[in-house]
Amino acid sequence: MSRFKLLDSCCGTADSTLARRRQFLKMSALFTAAGALPLLQAGRLARAAEPDAPVRIGYLPITDATPLLVAHHNGLFERQGLKVAPPRRFRSWSQVVEAFLSGQVNVVHLLMPMTIWSRYGSKSPAKVVAWNHTEGSCLTVLPSVNSLEDLGGTTVAIPFWYSVHNIVLQAILRQAGLEFISDGEPTKQQVKLVVMSPGDMLPALGSKRISGYIVAEPFNAKAEELGVGKVWRFTGDVWRNHACCVVTMHERDLQERPDWSQKVVNAIVQAQAWARDHREDTVKILARNNPAAYTPHDPSTLARVLLPSAERDAAYEKSGAIRHADWHELRIDFQPFPYPSYTEKLVTLLKGTYVLGENAFLKELDPAHVARDLVDDRYVRKAIEDQGGLSAFGITGGYSRTETFEVS
Repeated sequence: MSRFKLLDSCCGTADSTLARRRQFLKMSALFTAAGALPLLQAGRLARAAEPDAPVRIGYLPITDATPLLVAHHNGLFERQGLKVAPPRRFRSWSQVVEAFLSGQVNVVHLLMPMTIWSRYGSKSPAKVVAWNHTEGSCLTVLPSVNSLEDLGGTTVAIPFWYSVHNIVLQAILRQAGLEFISDGEPTKQQVKLVVMSPGDMLPALGSKRISGYIVAEPFNAKAEELGVGKVWRFTGDVWRNHACCVVTMHERDLQERPDWSQKVVNAIVQAQAWARDHREDTVKILARNNPAAYTPHDPSTLARVLLPSAERDAAYEKSGAIRHADWHELRIDFQPFPYPSYTEKLVTLLKGTYVLGENAFLKELDPAHVARDLVDDRYVRKAIEDQGGLSAFGITGGYSRTETFEVS
């Protein structure tokens, strides 16, 4: 099998520009009050018809989803006395959001900036209840790229406009003196940003339709394995110990089924603690040869992400992919507490980030209000304490911290 056939077989064929635009327009419609209304109405009917619905997980097959999948695989929901349906795997963020709003699933992982757009753009009654993971994303570029200036005049893919990936990428490009556009042909001083589903990025890079992408693992690790890309920078080396995907649940469940909600969060927190201490087993759970078929990824690819390697870290320090070795960041880690300082910083950064589509609501957002209103940390605090406290996740600083965001 040729390298490019392998790319297509493991990650799918890249969407056309028109198809990607349709996908973005669909998502944009979902995150408006009018566009979300039919789905929200369907969700209300679904909850009325099944007020005691089991845990129904919706996810993308990326390592960001690890705690949800580990909790299911290890029977942690059942140990809490909960009924749980098989997790539903989706290909795109728009599919996850549509299923969540319509009540087809009730526990999902979403890009944290996407939850901001959802709650304040479409007035979706959803809440962030925990972080799903920390770090876990990189900027990957063609092997021929030797400086950020080489990206000028080319196209780089992002998973969505409302993503930490977009925020970090734009900060990196700005420091290099590059501008960004979303339409037309870029000049040598510009980079064109396009939205792609994570699974479409690798084949697009392999065929050189794009010069790079910034996305969740394991698509960066797979590009390294296949020799079609190299990691330029880890997002966790720019924003220290940052969240990317967060656990999102329906606000109505939190209000009307508090015991159920607490048990759901308990299982997810337990899964995170377990995954930190059982990384090799976690690789086996997520691998494509697991009969559960949670993801289509090879064990070797997942191992590059989940298993620490001093040798690889030394190579990344040499190349500049890691510039803050003193931060001691893992390629991906797991801790559930949603620090208010992170949400406040995220809102502030979003206000200065170029995002396509309706974004007027961002100007009116108060970061401190969003941290209080969007996030409900009651359940995760109790679950953490039941797990032995934050020390179970390697945290000694308590429930507050100062954010560190450094591009250089």
